[in-house]
Amino acid sequence: MPILEQGSITKENLWEVITSHQGEEFHTSKQLPFTYNIKGGEFFTERKKKSITRATFEQAYQKIQDDGEHKIVGPKTLNCFGAPYVWAVFKALGIV
Repeated sequence: MPILEQGSITKENLWEVITSHQGEEFHTSKQLPFTYNIKGGEFFTERKKKSITRATFEQAYQKIQDDGEHKIVGPKTLNCFGAPYVWAVFKALGIV
């Protein structure tokens, strides 16, 4: 169930929205639970050693917004670093 309506999230407030949900439990497409913390412009989860940057989230968001043909249907088609986590957060926020 989406946390927010898609219309209330813009590229400009995306990182603020993501930051406001840190510490909450999310699930990947394979139903693996995870939480995350934000430090500056980086997204850290206990399941991944490297951080996912704010720019990655913003680029993925823009990619989804530009996808008029609806070819982005899951983490693999998002085609970015940390896609399972980006997709899980976007799905919970109602972006996808």
